[in-house]
Amino acid sequence: MTTPFEPPVPPASPSPVRPGRKLGPIAENVGSAHRAWLEPMRETYLRSGLTLSELSLRVLLAKSKISELLRGTGLYPRWEIVLSLSTELEMPGWPLYRLWRQAAFEAHKSREWVERSSQKAALTTSHTAPPLDHRAFRELVENDYGLYAQVFLDDDQRDTAVSDTFDILWLCWNDALASPDTRSFAWHILRATVMTRTLHLDGRPELGGAAFDTVALQSLTTEADRLDQIAESLQLFKAMSRLPDHQLDVMVLRRLCGITPERASALLGVPLATVRSDERHAVHFLQSVICPPPETEGNAE
Repeated sequence: MTTPFEPPVPPASPSPVRPGRKLGPIAENVGSAHRAWLEPMRETYLRSGLTLSELSLRVLLAKSKISELLRGTGLYPRWEIVLSLSTELEMPGWPLYRLWRQAAFEAHKSREWVERSSQKAALTTSHTAPPLDHRAFRELVENDYGLYAQVFLDDDQRDTAVSDTFDILWLCWNDALASPDTRSFAWHILRATVMTRTLHLDGRPELGGAAFDTVALQSLTTEADRLDQIAESLQLFKAMSRLPDHQLDVMVLRRLCGITPERASALLGVPLATVRSDERHAVHFLQSVICPPPETEGNAE
């Protein structure tokens, strides 16, 4: 999974470091739903200044167990353990619980296990409201986020991806506000969340399903015309999948979602000139692939 979180920038000069062994990386076999809450928790821990020893004393859990949890190794953790760590790290409980619960089912935990492992922390699993500015931001972009996700995912996956995006964003909302552009920060989370659920072919996202849900297709009445349009759309979307990520996002928003350049600029958190440039270069590439210029007689020979 491509994560929207960047590692801390190393200091320019020597500075005090945590005593003890350095926390290892997340295990490669950790699933996308598990990573959705684990990555923000690791980043929060790494910025907290706490050592594993200090955290161990506060939550009354062995350092080795905390290390396993923060690396995603060992058994999938019970909610009360995750909650105890999140409380010390001052992370919001409700979005963390929602993501933890979803990942538990992905890890093939039964509903009974999920309920049993969280029943002692019932008060912390009740719904709480996100920060006011987070709620306002969600109201502004949620519909457009859903349109983007719909291009790659079916309805259920779309709704889950968008919901997870805002839960992850809630977990790191302070980081989003402190970033150069909150809109760009949030878009990277959306994109990463959608792409983890999108089928890929040769490392590029599949857009073939979108060929059956285009505006052009809906306007046709005969079966022959519809089949021709599907074939044309499949060719276009196969070419689109080869675009660089930033150009692909612009084309999805502009050409498949019908979003204006100004709105695309606001969603992506990039200048309007960048959106226009990306769209222009993308269109030029697609035209060269789908409708290449005819060969001259000299070239033909």
